[in-house]
Amino acid sequence: MMDVERSSLCNCVVNFLLEENYLLTAFELLHELLDDGRDAQAIRLKEFFSDPSHFPPDQISRYNSLRVLDPQSLLEEKEAIEEKLALSDYELRLAQEDIVKLKTELQRKEDLTQDKSSEPSVSNHVNHAPEIHRQMRDAPFSDLGPLKANERKDLNCAVKEYLLIAGYRLTAMTFYEEVTDQNLDIWENSPASVPDALRHYYYQYLSSTSEAAEEKISMIRENDSLKEANESLNHEKLCLMKNKELAEGQINALTKSLEATQKDLKDKETLTQDLKQALENQRKELNDCRAEITSLKMHIEGSSSLQNPVAAKLDSTQSQAIESYKEEIKSLQMEIERLKAEKTNISDLVDSSCGDKESIQTEEKVVEMDENRTQISHHIEPAEVVDSNTLVMPVQTFDNSTPKPEENLPESIMNPSNSTDGFPDGRNLSQQEEKPPSEDRRLHLNSENLGSEPVPENMGLATIQILADALPKIVPYVLINHREELLPLIMCAIERHPDSSTRDSLTHTLFNLIKRPDEQQRRIIMDACVSLAKNVGEMRTETELLPQCWEQINHTYEERRLLVAQSCGELAEFVRPEIRDSLILSIVQQLIEDPATVVREAAAHNLALLLPLFPLMDKYFKVEELMFQLACDPSGMVVETTLKELLPAIINWGNKLDHILRVLLSHILGSAQRCPPLSGVEGSVESHLRVLGEQERWNLDVSLRMLAKLLPFIHQKAIETCPFSSVSESNGTLLSSSILELYAGGHVEWPAFEWVHVDCFSGLLQLACLLPQKEDNLRNRITKFLLAVSECFGDSYLIHIMLPVFLIAIGDDADLTFFPPNIHSRIKGLRPRTTVAERLAILGVLPLLLAGVLGSPGKRQQLADYLRKLLLESAMKESRSTTHNMDIVNAVRFLCTFEEHHGMIFNILWEMVVSSNIEMKISAANILKVIVLYIDAKVASTHVLPALITLGSDQNLNVKYASIDAFGAVAQHFKNDMIVDKIRVQMDAFLEDGSLEATIAVVRSLLIFQLTNTPVSSTDVMRRRQRANAFCEAICALDATDLSANSIRDFLLPTIQNLLKDPDALDPAHKEALEIILKERSGGTFEALSKVMGAHLGIASSVTSFFGEGGLLGKKEISESPTEPVEALQFAASPAAAEDTRFMRIMRVTDMLRGKGKNPEETHQNQ
Repeated sequence: MMDVERSSLCNCVVNFLLEENYLLTAFELLHELLDDGRDAQAIRLKEFFSDPSHFPPDQISRYNSLRVLDPQSLLEEKEAIEEKLALSDYELRLAQEDIVKLKTELQRKEDLTQDKSSEPSVSNHVNHAPEIHRQMRDAPFSDLGPLKANERKDLNCAVKEYLLIAGYRLTAMTFYEEVTDQNLDIWENSPASVPDALRHYYYQYLSSTSEAAEEKISMIRENDSLKEANESLNHEKLCLMKNKELAEGQINALTKSLEATQKDLKDKETLTQDLKQALENQRKELNDCRAEITSLKMHIEGSSSLQNPVAAKLDSTQSQAIESYKEEIKSLQMEIERLKAEKTNISDLVDSSCGDKESIQTEEKVVEMDENRTQISHHIEPAEVVDSNTLVMPVQTFDNSTPKPEENLPESIMNPSNSTDGFPDGRNLSQQEEKPPSEDRRLHLNSENLGSEPVPENMGLATIQILADALPKIVPYVLINHREELLPLIMCAIERHPDSSTRDSLTHTLFNLIKRPDEQQRRIIMDACVSLAKNVGEMRTETELLPQCWEQINHTYEERRLLVAQSCGELAEFVRPEIRDSLILSIVQQLIEDPATVVREAAAHNLALLLPLFPLMDKYFKVEELMFQLACDPSGMVVETTLKELLPAIINWGNKLDHILRVLLSHILGSAQRCPPLSGVEGSVESHLRVLGEQERWNLDVSLRMLAKLLPFIHQKAIETCPFSSVSESNGTLLSSSILELYAGGHVEWPAFEWVHVDCFSGLLQLACLLPQKEDNLRNRITKFLLAVSECFGDSYLIHIMLPVFLIAIGDDADLTFFPPNIHSRIKGLRPRTTVAERLAILGVLPLLLAGVLGSPGKRQQLADYLRKLLLESAMKESRSTTHNMDIVNAVRFLCTFEEHHGMIFNILWEMVVSSNIEMKISAANILKVIVLYIDAKVASTHVLPALITLGSDQNLNVKYASIDAFGAVAQHFKNDMIVDKIRVQMDAFLEDGSLEATIAVVRSLLIFQLTNTPVSSTDVMRRRQRANAFCEAICALDATDLSANSIRDFLLPTIQNLLKDPDALDPAHKEALEIILKERSGGTFEALSKVMGAHLGIASSVTSFFGEGGLLGKKEISESPTEPVEALQFAASPAAAEDTRFMRIMRVTDMLRGKGKNPEETHQNQ
């Protein structure tokens, strides 16, 4: 049975390879089957490859002819013939076996009397297997249709698996090469993906009937057709919905258009009514004018008979009246022109006005005829005017009884400036017959000259021209502080002047009005530009206003370049949309590169104003790149504007918060990873830490600030995209435990929320493990961000999400109940796997856990419990290394940078101080030493010193020595007399013990360390020499003692090296002695050793570090006792000295602590 199964599986593979045209794989399988002795399974492959239709003989012969016949080929042909013979034998044997099986089957069927289906059994299934198999094999393979993509992938993987299991590795390799569109090593999760798949397919095939297979195939096809029909229906539905929306939009547009049209019709009807009313008023005025003309005619006829008596008088007054004539003619001419224009407009709308025009012309003819009768033969322009004074004069002179013409003249004639119409030829009525023809002719010529003067429009243009010519000459002579008062005139001239070159010149004057305009003056100029842009329109703003402004982009003065930056944001509203995201954006990009900080800040501000005006989003990634460039600017002012204004503007405009977060997180990690490692030793902790440069440190700080600025947007998006309706029933913005439980079910996706604890926290943890110990500022930024996260998302998020992530990251166990199952692996992947990773977690992640997660205001008690457990366990476990304990001390030190935790820390420290465990007390002393920098004198007096005094009185020497170092740290940091007194008493007690180690610890903590960290005045050479001699003698004394290797390396050799760097302050004998000591103690390699020691300890490279200005021994209080350090160290080196000598030594060290040394004379007397 196994051979039959194996043959069937092999046949399945052969059929699949040939059907899918994997010929190379099939050919390789043929050879492996032949090599394996399985000729029966290779029959079909042999037939296929020997088929002339597939491989033509002429082609094969051509290939064969390329080689020379040799014995090897003959041997191969012989073997081929033998194989064919064996194959024929095998086929004969198979045929005989089939005949026997068929006879047996026929006999068995004749014996059966019951239905085959009533007695199913394994044997029956086995006996029927060949028949069922043959029946199913008879069905054509092509009935199933072409292979689908997923079916092909599953069969490829199954065949690959079979070839490997069967041992056909060469065939499998060829199959790998032939299948180029699929990775055969990865089998996607599908129902067909089962172990030993081909055998399972075979058993499934044998266990089913052809009817069931056909039914299943038909169901699959029907399902596929239904899916396609469903997709087409959905597509049709979407099209219908889009058409519906489009139709609704068109209906709304047509409705609005109809409303606008109706409104316009109403406005036109109103305008028509107004014009009709104006026409009626004009008619009434015209009738009044006619009456006045008739009255004037009658008056002229009456006065003509009196011409001779008054002629002489008229001659005398004629010259005076001419001037008044000119003025009246000019004003009435303007009024008549205006009335003609109004009449023309009215005639276009109302046809009835034509009759009035004809009557006006008739009346003009009548007046002209009357003038001809009075011997005025020249044609007079209708714009000429009557002077009322000349009409009155003859009447008053000749006859008082004659009615005055003023009584008949309307007010419009008496006041020409208010008249609405004129009478054509009434300008010379009072002097028709008083003048001779020559004078009349001269007056007529003057009237023509007056009538040819510019109309009001020409007069306005002339005024603008005069203004445009005068302004460039006026501006330089106006005080700078008052030049903004010229802006209305400049704007008026720019707006109304017809010549473009003149407008350009005036616009240039506008932007150069003030040489270096301050903020207020720039505001005034820009307001004027905005007003001008509103009035002149888009085209003139683009072609005239903006080019003149942008000419200032390379100006020497930054105030002018600031005008350009402001124009980009404020004038963009008045240009075409396509100009905003092309030309204006390129100008902003150039301003971002400006060397002036204020210009770059203005560019950031105006880019934020510009973004809402962009019509499209195609420039988003360019704008985002500019934003990150501004965020990394070296100026804090530019960065602040970018984070405060530009960043929210980009988010609101582009709505691509996810992309910004991905890029930002990449920038944060990339900035740190690009820095060189702290050490080049592979596998060490220092090789993972990075040495940050100033630029990288600044970039990281700004990036973390940006992340904090984005947190409200992250939180808002998480709330808005929450898939659970209960979020609105909770606190609104805080996430409750019930929501987190629903999230943990993993039934829905919540990517905006998941990004925070999966991607963001992971990135921050990686960054924390790259930061060395001194980067407290960056670590503080991360801590504040974590505190803000807990405040935004609430206590439930802090307890169930944040805390487990950070506990796992430092190697502790945590509850992942509130995490979906699909992200458990990513959270667990944060756990450190190696010893180096564990230490990095303690160095980088533990401070964040203490201060940023457990340091939340609502978790103070939990922080106290965790810290107590951490410190107690660290001290109790003897397997813990000193390095591990110091890493924990460093984490506590970082926690002390937050003052609100001081009380809790001191409570735990006091428990450690009074504990009976030695390691716990030493840890307490180490913690007290490092937190001195973060407390004030009051806390030092009330908490630190009592604890150190308790530790200093301990019987264990290690505890005592640890407290001495802490006392030294307090003494270096505080100069308060009360604190110094307490330290003096304790130091006296240490020196009284007479222990050499204690004495060296006191000197090291109080003297050497301070001397290497404080400069001393170098102005007085004599005093420098005195101090140098004192130190040389002290070093010689120490050289005679048994010093430890660490003391020699850390203190003695660096001190000698620094003394030797100031040869002017050294006595030649002392210099020679120091060189001998240095050579002996360093083994002749002091040059190289000194460099290493100096770099390691941070010791200055010059003797001025010890004796320079402002140093410890350079202070006035101790400058007069150069021999005290010598004697102090000498007595420290001889513990068997007399009692009075020890007392003097104690007193001198005490005075040294106080900084009140004695002068050299007193020292000599004491000795």
